[in-house]
Amino acid sequence: MKFQQLKQEVCQANRSLAEAGLVVLTWGNVSGVDRQAGVMAIKPSGISYDQLQPKDIVVLSLETSKVIDGNFRASSDTPTHLLLYQKLPSVGGIIHTHSTYATCWAQAQRQIPCLGTTHADHFHGPVPLTRQLKPEEIASDYEHNTAKVIIEYLSAEEANPEQVPAVLVPQHGPFVWGNSPVAALENAIALEEIARMALYAVLLNPQAQQLPQALLDKHFNRKHGSNAYYGQED
Repeated sequence: MKFQQLKQEVCQANRSLAEAGLVVLTWGNVSGVDRQAGVMAIKPSGISYDQLQPKDIVVLSLETSKVIDGNFRASSDTPTHLLLYQKLPSVGGIIHTHSTYATCWAQAQRQIPCLGTTHADHFHGPVPLTRQLKPEEIASDYEHNTAKVIIEYLSAEEANPEQVPAVLVPQHGPFVWGNSPVAALENAIALEEIARMALYAVLLNPQAQQLPQALLDKHFNRKHGSNAYYGQED
């Protein structure tokens, strides 16, 4: 099968998305990229996760968005994934869900504050909120423009996508990425858990304070910094 490894990886990540409880019905998708081959692979639109097979995954050209392999229609969010891959060269996997807790923050139009070290282990600061799409951006090329507001935020804030591997689009939901579909899945699972923790923390103490910078840096860098020491050596 053409692009077998990529399709297998993307299929498994999509199935794992459902197994992790991050999606209901067909409300989400995972994609992956093979930059050497110049392609991305993504879940087909509307196909149930428990029925999904590697052969069902749709492969498209990164440059032209033309379908190269697959018999199904690609996810409706494909233009969002495509532009993010084009603009974020370090990204190898992208996930969009409507997971409950992260989406609650998006619907409330609030970034997820960094209130504890669990959050800091995965995200170097608050999970940000992009601006709202304008009516004309919604009316035309909606999915493409969704990616544009994400890129706009990252560029304006000079945010490193490896340190900020997720954003919330207001009244929509989270978009998450990593250097592979598996890494993006881990970040999506972590995002949902820290969104849940933050919600309860704010309910318990509406004046809860953001994590001090020194503690934020310590926890993030011990897992992701140049001198990281979390886990085992390769």
